[in-house]
Amino acid sequence: MPEFTVIHIALLGMMVLVGGLAGWIIRSKRSQQEKAAINSGWQDQMEAQRIEHQRLVNQNKSLMDQISQFQASNQDAKNRAKELSEEARKAYERRDELQREIKDVRSNLETVLSQRDKLRSDIAHQDREKADSEEKDEKIFQLSRELESWHQRLPPLLERYRVRNEEAERLAADLAEARRQIEELQAADNADQTQIEAVRDPDALTSGRGASNDPSDSDEGAADQEAGSSLTANEAGDDHPLRDDLKQIKGIGPAIEKTLNDMGIYRLQQIADMTEYDIDRVAERLKGFHSRIYRENWIGQARELQDRDRRA
Repeated sequence: MPEFTVIHIALLGMMVLVGGLAGWIIRSKRSQQEKAAINSGWQDQMEAQRIEHQRLVNQNKSLMDQISQFQASNQDAKNRAKELSEEARKAYERRDELQREIKDVRSNLETVLSQRDKLRSDIAHQDREKADSEEKDEKIFQLSRELESWHQRLPPLLERYRVRNEEAERLAADLAEARRQIEELQAADNADQTQIEAVRDPDALTSGRGASNDPSDSDEGAADQEAGSSLTANEAGDDHPLRDDLKQIKGIGPAIEKTLNDMGIYRLQQIADMTEYDIDRVAERLKGFHSRIYRENWIGQARELQDRDRRA
């Protein structure tokens, strides 16, 4: 067995030292390579994140532009809705004013008709002197001229009412279209995750009024009073000379005549002058008679009977 000397041990130590140094160098190079690879990977990730951040910034900017456009469109639609609401309110006010004028005209016509009928009745049942007769004839002539004057004034008022009513309906349709556009814009904003605040004061858009052209409860009540006064102006007893036999009209029997009398309809003239509202009111009292009144032509029959009586 060979003997280990100090030289052998020194050589062995040097070899171990050289091997450790070589391993440390190799490990250092490997660590540098790993660090370089890690740094490269981090740089790639940071570049990707930077690109993604830039993309998100551009996308956010585009979304903000779209939101601004939507908000501007929404504000324009709200302003238009307010304008339409104001126009509709003014149209309703003009229509109400025309209704009041028509009501006054009808009241004056009823007064004139009542005076004319009273004068004719007095002439038919009283035997006065010739001077009194001529005076009454003159009064009848003046009242007839006044009645013709009222008849001439009524059609323009009705035409103005019809025009104002059509204008109110058009404005109501425009208001409904504007509201629909607002709802579409709000739906589009919600789809892009844009928050749209709710309308804080809905009544401000309509000034406390609805867009519909249907009459309100108060309007219906006023119309009931108006129709009631026009239908009961010539109310009289069974034996009164101003009371006509309504059963002359085909389709009107004793029961229907009694119902019409209860509603204040005693004269053929009242049926001949019936309006759409009067027909609806009678049909509401006589269930299912709305189409029957038109089918049996009550108004036309009443006018024919009046013409026949005048010719007779």
